Amino acid sequence: MDYAGCYTAIVTPFKKKLVVDYDGLRENIRFQIDNGIDGVVPCGTTGEAATLSMEEHEKIIDTVVDEANGKIKVIAGTGSNNTAEAIELTRHAKDSGADACLLITPYYNKPTQEGIYQHYKKIAETVDIPLILYNIKSRTGINIEPDTTIRLSKIKGIIGIKEASGDLNQVSAIISKLKTKGNKNFNFILLSGDDALTLPIIALGGKGVISVVSNIMPKDVKTLTDYCLSGNFEGAREIHYKLLNLTKTMFIETNPAPVKYAMNVLKENNKTGMNAGNLRLPLVGVSDASKEKIKDVLKEVDIL
Repeated sequence: MDYAGCYTAIVTPFKKKLVVDYDGLRENIRFQIDNGIDGVVPCGTTGEAATLSMEEHEKIIDTVVDEANGKIKVIAGTGSNNTAEAIELTRHAKDSGADACLLITPYYNKPTQEGIYQHYKKIAETVDIPLILYNIKSRTGINIEPDTTIRLSKIKGIIGIKEASGDLNQVSAIISKLKTKGNKNFNFILLSGDDALTLPIIALGGKGVISVVSNIMPKDVKTLTDYCLSGNFEGAREIHYKLLNLTKTMFIETNPAPVKYAMNVLKENNKTGMNAGNLRLPLVGVSDASKEKIKDVLKEVDIL
């Protein structure tokens, strides 16, 4: 299965008492489907996976797979800093019918590069489902070095990496090494984990994006991705600059606080049926100053 394209790292909507809003989640998936997205990623960073119970985590994946109903791909977030727990979540995602799994690098433990390798190797050997590595040092405190990524790319079942290091030199190093002789896993793909870097990463040889901004502007982010993948970089640049201030503003405070606030504002103004709600501690809502900046940029891109 081809995993190139545009995927939305969907939020986990909560009701007033911070219980998961499963009906709202279904509405959000329908919105993504109606706007032509290639797939969704539940239970990732944007989905506040770290604050979900195992039961909630698994039920969210079940709900998303059921609502997607094969119309779009579901790449379930199943990572953990506990290898056994990651295996349990990954096995559940497979049984649920997810197309693939996204696994964040173990956080807090600070494993060595060999530890990272053995962590992912164990999961790939235990559960037969396509796996995508998730490298985001700003969240985990450790980086998957390019040589480790290449080692992992040769393991059956590991099909790609979401690169959110923000380092284009690292992206170049990975893609360059993937093209060298002797690497039999030529289908291994690199997806952008930073909305602002989607265009340059695809220009370097990346195959798509797992996006936060597409929670609110899926058509534009999907078109940007499609343009890049087809070589229409003039068209892609136009959308890139259209979304540039919005993209920056969606990360003005810790993700997903800004995008959740944007979704709530749009819903309150009857612009869309998207659901977000509040955040679970230790995350909190954005400041009043950030609220004004978010409203201004939503008006700037003409969706408020």
